[in-house]
Formats: sequence, C-alpha cells, structure tokens
Amino acid sequence: MRQKVLITGASGFLGYHLINAAIENDLDVYAAIRKDSNVQHLQELPIKYVVLNYADVDEMATIFSKHKFDYVIHAAGTTKANTQQEYDLINTTYTHNLALAAEKNKDAVKRFVFISSLAAIGPLGHTSGKITEGTAPNPVTAYGKSKLKAERYLENIDIPVTILRPTAIYGPREKDIFIITQYLNKRFEPYIGRAAQKLSFVYSKDVAELAVKILRLKNVNGAYNITDGNEYSRYDYADIVKNILGKKSLKMHLPVLMIKGILFAVERMSRAMNKVPAVSNEKLGELMAENWICDIDKARHDLNFTPAYDLQKGLKESIEWYRMNKWLK
Repeated sequence: MRQKVLITGASGFLGYHLINAAIENDLDVYAAIRKDSNVQHLQELPIKYVVLNYADVDEMATIFSKHKFDYVIHAAGTTKANTQQEYDLINTTYTHNLALAAEKNKDAVKRFVFISSLAAIGPLGHTSGKITEGTAPNPVTAYGKSKLKAERYLENIDIPVTILRPTAIYGPREKDIFIITQYLNKRFEPYIGRAAQKLSFVYSKDVAELAVKILRLKNVNGAYNITDGNEYSRYDYADIVKNILGKKSLKMHLPVLMIKGILFAVERMSRAMNKVPAVSNEKLGELMAENWICDIDKARHDLNFTPAYDLQKGLKESIEWYRMNKWLK
C-alpha cells in the first residue's frame, strides 16, 4: 500500500509542484483545498481532495484519523494581508492548529514539513556575509514575523518536524516575480533606487523535490535555509531574462521617496475598498534589502540538497512554460 501525504496549499503555485513531486515519488496524494479553490489545473492528476477547517483542531484531527496520513507538507498561507493580525491568523495560528491535529494522530504521522520563508529570518543589513540557520531572526515584514511565530510554535509539537525556509521561489505558475518578466518583455526595466543588492533565488521544482525527499529521511528535524546556492546582483535576473527573450530594455532607477509616496496612496485606496495592495511600503523593506544571500551548507549536508537549477536554467524553463501557456506573449 502506498504511503499517504497531505499537501496543503495544493491549488497554489508551489502546491502544484509539490503534488507532482509527490506523485513522481509514488505517494498517494491528498490535496487540501478550500471550497472555492480553483483546481482546474489539477483535474488530470491522480489525487484526492480534502477540505480543511484550519480553525478547528478536532475537526482536522478527525480527518487525519479517517485517512491515516503518513506525512504532511504544509504550504498553505498568505503573502498578502492588510494587518499583522491577518497574517498571524493564517500563517501562524492555522499552521499551529494543523500541527496539533497531526500530533493527535502521531501514531500515523511520520513527518510534518512546514514551508516557511527566508523572510522569517530577514535580510542582512550589509552586503558582506551570508544568512545561516544561526543568524538572529530579524524579519522586516508582518509576513516574515508571522512565519517566524509559526516556526516557534512548531518547536513544541511532539512529531518529527522539518522547516524549510526558501528564498524567492520562481517557476511555472508563479505570478509575483513573473511581473518582472512581463515588464522586461515590454522592454521596461524599473528599479527602486540605486543601492547595491545581493539576491538569492530558488526554483520551484528544487523546493518541491526537496520537501518530498525529506518525508522519508530520519533525524532531519529543525530549520533549513534554501536557495540555489548562488549569489546574484540586482541586475542579474533582468539580464538573464532579456538574453532569453532576445530583447533590450529601457532601464530606469525610480526615486525611493517617489515610490513610497505612490505606495502610501495605493495602500489607503486599497484599504478603503477592502482590498490588499500587491506591494506595500512594508514590503518595500524586503524588496530593497541589501543582502539575501544564504549559506546552504546545512541543507547540503543533512538533506543531501543539490539544487538542479541555477537562475539561468530555471528562467529558461519557466519562460518556455509561460510562452507555451500564453501567459507571456
């Protein structure tokens, strides 16, 4: 009998890649979705669906007991909210509740993998050095703080827990970083300010395959920072995309104060309309951070993590997918 894995956030960008990696590893996949989730892109995959009420531990524990899940990969969460309280509810409390439900079935659940974020640690405030698992956490956004709080709760859960902290994840079906590619496709290359930056990226398939591989490993509890192992300047992403697209662009460095003023107005308008802005002044702190470079030696050693994709290879495959599926014209 195949082992069962529950994957939350299954209808999302990373969830899609997690499901495919689990199927390739001969796991029986249960996709946790909302009642209103768009699962059209999952219809042809051999998976089962469950709807979870993250606010009710006992109800979720009953679902765990019914299906006897061997593993959990928790990728559900939100990257956009208007308040710290909203982030904490979805990213912290709901994560804790799911882990408590799994703990109530600890005779069955062999490992709980939590997809956190490098934002939980935060960037370095200087261009020297690298972020390690020993770096003192200093998240600069409400999102990062909510992920860090979730990690702290998981420390007290009595089942094997592994936390992955990926940096900026890109790849097929991703929408936020993809906006940059769309701008470049239109020959427009905007930057905020002129300060030097050191950035890191990781391809969706590398994250998904690692998360699935971890399920069957022993003694890999704790947190791991995840990137493709390379260092990039603020211009490398655009340079690679332009080379793949065969296009030149108009490079513009927009004044920081101007962008802050625009975002302030957008935030007020969005809140008045009960909407969440795509980018906020708080998010600007992450986007303009000096150093997101990671040391991934711990993941290489403990998890045998060997990224298959650097930015060049990952963007080439991504752009091919976006073109094929008419996301990029």
